[in-house]
Formats: sequence, C-alpha cells, structure tokens
Amino acid sequence: MSVIPRKPKAPPATSPHDPRYYDARDLEAELRRAFQICHECRMCVNYCGSFPELFNRVDKAIESGRAEGAELIDDADIKAVSDACWQCKLCYIKCPYTPDESSSEMLDFPRLMARERANRAARDGITFVDKILGEPQAIGAVGGGVMAPISNFVLASSLVRKVQEKVTGISAEFPLPPMAKVTFGEWFADHEPAENAGKNGEVVLFATCYGEYNVPNVAHATVRVLEHNGVRVRYPGAGEDRGAMLTCCGMPNLDGGDVKAATEKIRHNVELLLPHVRAGRSIVVPGPTCGYTMKKEWAEYLPTPEAKEVAAATIDLMEFLVKLGREKKLVREFPEKLGKVAYHAACHLRAQKVGFPGARVLGVVPDTDVRVIEQCSAVDGTWGMKAANYETGRRYAQKLVRGVSDTEPDMVVSDCTLAGLRVVKETGKHVLHPIEALARAYGLLPAEGAEPTTKAKRA
Repeated sequence: MSVIPRKPKAPPATSPHDPRYYDARDLEAELRRAFQICHECRMCVNYCGSFPELFNRVDKAIESGRAEGAELIDDADIKAVSDACWQCKLCYIKCPYTPDESSSEMLDFPRLMARERANRAARDGITFVDKILGEPQAIGAVGGGVMAPISNFVLASSLVRKVQEKVTGISAEFPLPPMAKVTFGEWFADHEPAENAGKNGEVVLFATCYGEYNVPNVAHATVRVLEHNGVRVRYPGAGEDRGAMLTCCGMPNLDGGDVKAATEKIRHNVELLLPHVRAGRSIVVPGPTCGYTMKKEWAEYLPTPEAKEVAAATIDLMEFLVKLGREKKLVREFPEKLGKVAYHAACHLRAQKVGFPGARVLGVVPDTDVRVIEQCSAVDGTWGMKAANYETGRRYAQKLVRGVSDTEPDMVVSDCTLAGLRVVKETGKHVLHPIEALARAYGLLPAEGAEPTTKAKRA
C-alpha cells in the first residue's frame, strides 16, 4: 500500500488567492498525491509527455526497491513532468477523479501543473522565452502595420530565425503567424455594418491577439457572417466603442507562470467587457484557447463578481452560431458547397465541453461532408513554439497530421490558428477557420488573396 493518501484533507489550492498556493510544502504534498493517483490509473499515458515521464520515474523508484509509489519524487522529477505538460486539458476531460465527476480525489492535473510553474516562476523568475511569448499583443503592435513587410521578411528568413532561436528560445522551425499590414481594429473602424445587422441582436467580439494583429481575415469573416445573420458586432477600441482596446486573454502569461501579468490583463479586459455584458450582449470568441481561458480561468485568477459575470457571458463563436440555428435565425441559403472537409477538433474547444459546433454548422451546408479529427496539435498556446519542445510536439502531432492526410479533404479547417500552422507546416495544406469556410459557403469572402484595406484614417 502507498503511504500517500488519495483523498486531500481540504480541496486543493487551485487559485493563486488561496494562501496555500505558494506554500512549497503544500504544493509538494499535492504533487505527490496527484502523481500517485495518476501512476495507479495510467489512463492518460498517450495524451502528452507528462504522463510517460511521470510513470517512468515512479516505476524506476519502485523497481529499485526505494519506494512504494510517488513518495520519493524530487525537484528534478517534478520539473521534468511539468515541463512536458502543454496544457491541452485532455487529461482533465477524461479523468474520473476530477471535481466535475464529483470525485472525492478532486484531481485537477492541468491546474496543478500551472501552479507548479507559477511557484517556479515566483522562485526563479520568468524565463526570457516566456517573457517574449507572454506578450503577443505587444509584439503585434510593434511588428504589425507599417512594420509588417519588414517583420514578415524577417520571419521568412531561415537564417534570421536560427539566430532568433539562439537568442530567444523560440523554435526556428515553428511557423510563426505573419504580421498584418492592416490590423482588425483599423479595418473595423472604417467598416460599414450591413443593412440588416442588428435585427437579431448585438454581440461584442473578442478578436484575440492573432485576430487583431496576425490573421485579421478570421475576424473579418466573423463580422461578415454575423451581420449576414442579422447580428451586429461591437468591438471595444474601434467604431462606436472607440477608446481603450482589449488586450491578450492572459493565457500566454499563465503558460510561463506569470500570474501577475495575466491578472492585470484579465482585469483590464473585464473592465472593458462588463458594460457590454450588462447591456445584454454575449462575448463571442473565435479562438478556443482564449475562449477557454475566459470561461474557465478568468474568475479563478480574478475572483470578483464582475469577472464571473463576464465569464458567464462568453461563448465560442461557432457555438453562438449553433445557438442561432436553434432559434431558427441562421441563414441557410448557401450558394457555394464545401466538399469534403477535414475538421480539426481543437483541444481547448473540447475542454469547453460544447461538442464540435464548427462541424455542426458546416454540416448544414449542402454537398458538404465534414470529417471530425479528434487529435492534438501539441501546440496549445506557447508550449509548442519553444525550441526545447518543437520535436516532441511535432512527434505527438503526427496523429493529427495522418488524420488530415488520410481524409484527402477538399478543405481543412481548425478553430485554432496555432494548430492550423502546425498542419500547414506538416502537410502543406491551407487551413481555414470554420468561420472563413462558412463565409465562403455564403459567398461573402472577397477574392482569394485580396489584401483588406482601410479608408483614410479617421481624425
């Protein structure tokens, strides 16, 4: 029998506002308890590198006769297991010991790994690569716009990327998203809403950092499709809501253990979004990682009634369109067919437990066959972008790559921009967001390859 209890004496400290969160002894005890449960279960052995790393280390201690279970894990073991976790959340979805399953074990492995990183960051400092990857909105603001051609030239240079890898720790092989010449906010400020926009209500769009600075075509398609369906879009920082802009959801900071920076971003966004929520508007999010963070993490790191209110009003973009369909408000006239679609079910969308709304909506389009691929891209935020993790991530992503290739699709879609970049790198196939595919079916997209522009700058 193991000397480690399976059931905690009190609920584990998952919030940084719990006084035990940064208690090293409490954290070590919880790590050993969780590792013992996982070692006995082994259900998650194929999900990520954390579990094979954990099982091998505990098995060796048992085989040597030094331990009965996970009681002798040390700092090196903990770091190895934690560093191999890319926060896909799949283990939580499948785990029978979580609070969601009313289990007395109350196991939450992803949050435990986030706690370990936060403690390590508080003790040792934020690593340089995590400082850089933790600020995508700052990188976008500096590298986009008039600087976009130079930035994209640099990103396209393999030599420069290799130097950048040595300096920053960001993989030279991972295909970083391009910088947009025209940000989404600039485009939206000059956008004239469709005539019928608003007859089915209004929403506020959280475009994400990538939607604002890197791939605004996703946000453009979002606006066009929602307006086509009678929904008016509001966007803090542009148009009639001109003023302070939304910032990053905070997930990249949490990846690096920077709780303070993440909390500051969450507080800023909640302040901007709260008036919209109280006006009765849903917050639609096209990125599943941001959507998951807003729904599940914001109120954990900023435990205020306002944060809970905003989190409760947050909905995945394609989930919102499914809702429109249920209300008989979704336009079902599609001049274009999509053919065979390989739909990648992103991990952070699956973690929201809303099914596959993008697949459901695209399945309404005539002459369209949607094939769902439930495999991880092993990017999941910033983890897969790091040089130290690139080859491991690439290896774990091969099930996804094979799933896409074996489908022989006419079109590949993924709600996750970073997962799409992985697929492009490995297969050479262009990847669309489901909202772009839907816009194409509606005949709403401009000519392929056309660069969106703005009118003259408003005063």
